[in-house]
Amino acid sequence: MDCERALRRAPGVPGRSFAHAGARPEAKANRPWPHLSNSNPPCHRTCPAPAPAPRRPNACHCRSSSPPCAPRLWLSILCGAGIGASGLSWGEVLRYLGAGLTGGPISPDQVPAYTIVWELRFPRAVLAAVVGAGLSAIGVAVQAMVRNALADPFVLGISSGAAVGANAVLLFGAFGALGLWALSTAAFLSALLAMTLVYAIARTADGLTPLRLVLTGTAMYYGFSAVTTFMVFAAERGEAARSAMMWLLGSLGGASWASVPIAAGTVLAGLAHLTVSARRLNALAMGDETAAALGVDAGKLRKELFLVCAAVTGAVVAVSGAIGFVGLMVPHAARMLVGADHRRLLAVAPLAGAVLLIWVDILSRVVLAPVELPVGVLTAVIGVPCFVLLMRRRSYTFGGA
Repeated sequence: MDCERALRRAPGVPGRSFAHAGARPEAKANRPWPHLSNSNPPCHRTCPAPAPAPRRPNACHCRSSSPPCAPRLWLSILCGAGIGASGLSWGEVLRYLGAGLTGGPISPDQVPAYTIVWELRFPRAVLAAVVGAGLSAIGVAVQAMVRNALADPFVLGISSGAAVGANAVLLFGAFGALGLWALSTAAFLSALLAMTLVYAIARTADGLTPLRLVLTGTAMYYGFSAVTTFMVFAAERGEAARSAMMWLLGSLGGASWASVPIAAGTVLAGLAHLTVSARRLNALAMGDETAAALGVDAGKLRKELFLVCAAVTGAVVAVSGAIGFVGLMVPHAARMLVGADHRRLLAVAPLAGAVLLIWVDILSRVVLAPVELPVGVLTAVIGVPCFVLLMRRRSYTFGGA
């Protein structure tokens, strides 16, 4: 609105001015500016700029300042190597870690403590970080692949398939010729077999659909769980059955440096593929029609994600057992911090999952020391109330932006 025209109008009488409130309006032909709806000339004075409207904060920008997870990860790994029931001081822990990293000398009387720090605790903390990062990253991918907020790495039935192979080793001594590699090899091979079955059953002429993947994975999960339960009951009672139940509930007690490279390499390769595919994941999460409109082949991408998720889940479950709630909870918690953009989500969720699982593993070792609790029990104890609190938050939409 012109400022002079606004000043000349009579308040409450639209279209009439102070000077000629009762005069007849001039003819349209005599108006110097006939294109205007009013006889008042336009304002040539510099009017003050209107005050800018208060800017609403951008939700993604506000949530993009994620916590410094990387330094917390290194600190958590250090704490995982230093905290335990043996009562070693931090000076001793740092000295033994330095000796292990640099190959420094260790006196004979220090060998037991050095073994505890370098051969038991440190690889266990590193493996916990690898497993937590892998489960969290695959949780993000599976939730985008099947567009289900309750999906986690175990929804495809891969973990229950790996449990069959692991129990065959623990209960019946299968693959005994492989020695220390028997458990992880059997679990990984049975996970690949489960992946093949799920893919063969869920695949149709139209490709892989989210609903068929979820239904097939759930059915295979119950089927493999039944086989595992039968194996436990058919085996002799004793330490073997206890070890099998410990593995089924998730445990990092068997961690060693030999089990880290394969799991870490598989998780890093899978995370790299997911990071490169982050933009396509954003399109897939909005639906197949939207993805097609954006030039993304949803069927092809879903096949890629299925193979990546199956491989990473099989490698992780083979060294840690079935640890639940990490792949379900961490992706939702990360979305609350950085939003639903997978480019940021895949940068935060793996680090957060790694930190979480390291501290859960520390708790499993010290809560009832010297007895060790299954890691999966504590993740469930922590995850259930967190999940309930997350559902109570009205500002959060599961799986949405």
